[in-house]
Amino acid sequence: MAETDLAPASEALETLRRVFGYDSFRGDQAAIVEHVIAGGDALVLMPTGGGKSLCYQIPALVRPGVGVVVSPLIALMQDQVDALRNAGVRAGFLNSTQDYAARQEVETAFLNGELDLLYLAPERLSVESTVRLLDRGKISLFAIDEAHCVAQWGHDFRPDYLQLSALHERWPDVPRIALTATATEATHKEITARLRLDEARHFVASFDRPNIQYRIVGKNSPQRQLLELLRTEHAGDAGIVYCLSRNSVEKTAEFLVQNGIPAVPYHAGLDARTRAKHQARFLREDGLIVVATIAFGMGIDKPDVRFVAHLDLPKSVEGYYQETGRAGRDGLPSTAWLAYGLQDVVQQRKMIDTSEGDEAHRRRLGTHLNAMLALCETVECRRVQILNYFGQQAGPCGNCDTCLNPPEKWDGTIPAQKLLSTVVRLRNERRQKFGAGQIIDILLGKSTPKVTQFQHDTLKTFGIGTELREPEWRAVVRQLLAQGLLAVEGDYGSLVLTETSSEVLGGDRQVLLRREPERAAAAKVRSTRKAAAAVDMPAEAAPLFERLRAWRAGVAKEQGVPAYVVFHDATLRQIATQRPSSLADLGTVSGVGENKLAKYGEGLLEILTAE
Repeated sequence: MAETDLAPASEALETLRRVFGYDSFRGDQAAIVEHVIAGGDALVLMPTGGGKSLCYQIPALVRPGVGVVVSPLIALMQDQVDALRNAGVRAGFLNSTQDYAARQEVETAFLNGELDLLYLAPERLSVESTVRLLDRGKISLFAIDEAHCVAQWGHDFRPDYLQLSALHERWPDVPRIALTATATEATHKEITARLRLDEARHFVASFDRPNIQYRIVGKNSPQRQLLELLRTEHAGDAGIVYCLSRNSVEKTAEFLVQNGIPAVPYHAGLDARTRAKHQARFLREDGLIVVATIAFGMGIDKPDVRFVAHLDLPKSVEGYYQETGRAGRDGLPSTAWLAYGLQDVVQQRKMIDTSEGDEAHRRRLGTHLNAMLALCETVECRRVQILNYFGQQAGPCGNCDTCLNPPEKWDGTIPAQKLLSTVVRLRNERRQKFGAGQIIDILLGKSTPKVTQFQHDTLKTFGIGTELREPEWRAVVRQLLAQGLLAVEGDYGSLVLTETSSEVLGGDRQVLLRREPERAAAAKVRSTRKAAAAVDMPAEAAPLFERLRAWRAGVAKEQGVPAYVVFHDATLRQIATQRPSSLADLGTVSGVGENKLAKYGEGLLEILTAE
């Protein structure tokens, strides 16, 4: 980019308009950009979809030299670079996927000052030839993307990130900007310490994503529940479905395909070629669903992911927030949906008990899980709970399931005493331990073969729990586990008492439980989402929007890039709504910069005038 005589703030805004087609910065973006342009270090905590990349891209375009971006997302670097080049930015990358000739071409461009941004995998910085290359060029800034990867006990630790503290030692005059989409106070402190950013200016944006509707439902045939969600609310939408195991990933993807919904699996057990192929399809095709373990998703820049669904309980609120944040990056209404049940709690507790690491590590995992369980079991606003976890305050959002259809709190002390008493009697009278299923059968007075075999029909608690149905008893067990009033032991998920169980049995502690709302609320939730979408684009603009999407798909296929690299849905919606009639009018649409106007303007006008 040619240098100008504009003051930094106005030059940054002019660059934003000319290159990316946006009239103004959002939130803290302007302050961050101005600070880095002036040569200051920055640590930026900003939610996915909040515009983190512009915080280093604009300074790299304004400052003399090349912005070096350290990113762990090797598989996505090509798409990131393609998107920038499409906007007229001179970008390149160096990573292990390139052959010698491709690397030489990028290195030559860097040394000749023909790049604005250079993306590097962190392991490249441990290669002496890369360090010598950077010494020979002019660097405008270092951007450390996905900075939470430096946190030892974070949800996505990368050992290669630990060496990045050396950047400041070797290039002390080059400003650094570290960015992440999620960090608790503890992770924030760890990033600061490990990257030696104590003297940096810290920018912490709101973690609220108001366009995402958070919903957590009781698990009951989760594949069928997912299918209903997709058919009733997200037909034809792109989305991500997260499962805990590879086997579950494969079976769920197969189930969706059998039911006429295009889906592909993604997990570490697939060969690299298949994973790359499925990721590329997801980025380039409209309406494809990826069913994946959490190995998939970090750095995915697809803006029109309309839903993220979890069929298994995430291990932490931090991980859950990061994963759900992959929905609705374009700011349009999106859904974060989680199916959660008793077995999830049992399984996660067992995984913690058998995990590697010392007792402190297991305690830390337990703390993460407890916060996740608290989010699942809350009767308050989900969004308030999530933001509180990240140290931010908010009022009820009016757009999550607990706001739209508030659940009830009820006094579950007596049912809890009945259940805990059954566990006690099995242990004391029979020297036995059983899982939730057997204990619930005893409470309901069921004469099953197993109950008869062990003569559990002679226990004093046999049949004393008929005031609740089996699903309600399972919810009681789940919530007692979540509250630490029950624990899981052994390979078979046997229920055992905890230190605090005696407080309940002795009548010294009240047990408040959550009662699931009726399913009738689903219609209310759906209508709210559709209403929000209607506000975004009038119904009469929909046919034109679909024609613009079809045109975009053809252009993207021809260029071999994802559709969003051409234009985001939000830009096409604005075009369909405003129907600009000239290149000048098109140039005023958000997301249409100079390069894209020159490249695609005439094609867009042909679509608009063909009606």
